[in-house]
Amino acid sequence: MRCYDVFIQRVEDIRRHMWQLFSSKKQLQKQLDDRWQRLYRIAYSWCHEPHLASDLVQETMLKALKNQHQLKDKQAFDPWLYRIMNHCWIDFCRAQKTNVSLDEITLADTGVAATEQQDIVYSVRAAVAQLPMPQRQIITLIDLEEMSYQEVASILEIPIGTVMSRISRARKRLKSSLQAIEQHPDQASSNLRRVK
Repeated sequence: MRCYDVFIQRVEDIRRHMWQLFSSKKQLQKQLDDRWQRLYRIAYSWCHEPHLASDLVQETMLKALKNQHQLKDKQAFDPWLYRIMNHCWIDFCRAQKTNVSLDEITLADTGVAATEQQDIVYSVRAAVAQLPMPQRQIITLIDLEEMSYQEVASILEIPIGTVMSRISRARKRLKSSLQAIEQHPDQASSNLRRVK
């Protein structure tokens, strides 16, 4: 059975289980189901491991169902959900590396590019993967998920000024990494691929 098939089966098992346990929470479940792909995309951009991203999303969904009574404003559902996922991610990082600051954690992207378009995508992903975790979280939420600075500050529970400084530093780092690739494509490409 392929990895993707196992993943889909696992997702369906969890959804069936949630329907049985929480049949009275159909509206919340629909909202969670609608956001599954987006949550997975964000989780994957943070950890760059499909299984871990899936686990983070599943844990996020279960905690959201368990703690739905804490949601006071339905308009704040998305930030609330992403904040739960952020806490799940922080808990995972703490469990893996208790001595390392979250600012020092960087994970590598994997994958092989086949075409020029894929090379560009790979280079950008590798450059993002080299960012410190707080910068990576902010750049994925703001630039990929198109959230406002205020939403990101709420999700990550940090001041908006910190969001602005981290996004500025992250964009400068990405720009310099991508300019290095443009100037020396063979050398930069081989350096980025060593991050695996």
